[in-house]
Amino acid sequence: MRLTPLIALLMLATLAGCATRETKKVSVYQREGFETTETYSRLFDAPVAVTCEAARRALLSQGYLIGSQRADSVAGSKSFQPDGEVHMQITFNIACLPEGRSGRIATAFVSAIQDRYALKKSSNSASLGVGALGSLSIPVASTDDSLVKVASETIPAGPFYDRFFALMQRYLEDASEDAAAAPLIEPPPMAAPARPASAPTAAPTATPAAAASTPASAAS
Repeated sequence: MRLTPLIALLMLATLAGCATRETKKVSVYQREGFETTETYSRLFDAPVAVTCEAARRALLSQGYLIGSQRADSVAGSKSFQPDGEVHMQITFNIACLPEGRSGRIATAFVSAIQDRYALKKSSNSASLGVGALGSLSIPVASTDDSLVKVASETIPAGPFYDRFFALMQRYLEDASEDAAAAPLIEPPPMAAPARPASAPTAAPTATPAAAASTPASAAS
């Protein structure tokens, strides 16, 4: 069977379309360029604990619910409902690491994940037995609504993180101003150490009386 030019062109177009779809699937995994210009981090002039505390305050100020917190990490989430049956949740994961030997500066690594949920309705049926009518069963239907996760994506680096880092910097500046304005509290003077009690003086030992002198010999 010989193929006409039209059929051959259609087959080539179909094969090209399949190849294009395969290329698109592969290209999704090739987006990770690991470029140094697109990072999820920012360097702050503050120790680790102070940097993570600024991140915690930044999340709380925007309505995020803190899920876990340590001196070097913090996580928080916030729910959104852009549509009647669409729910979204953004979860922040922040890790603070020291830089340099002194530990006076720290880098905050921030990653935000956006989860999308859809409302799913499921119908449940049950049988209701009526004893007065014998074995008659009446079907009872009920509908349950539940949220099902349909998508999850890490928010790419860009203006979203820049705004968050700017808010962190503002809280760090406020903390520095408060520390500078705090009055210096001098420690109370140390009490002089108590003098050790002198050891009791031993009582002098009584010297035994000298032996009585020998009586003079009897007069001859």
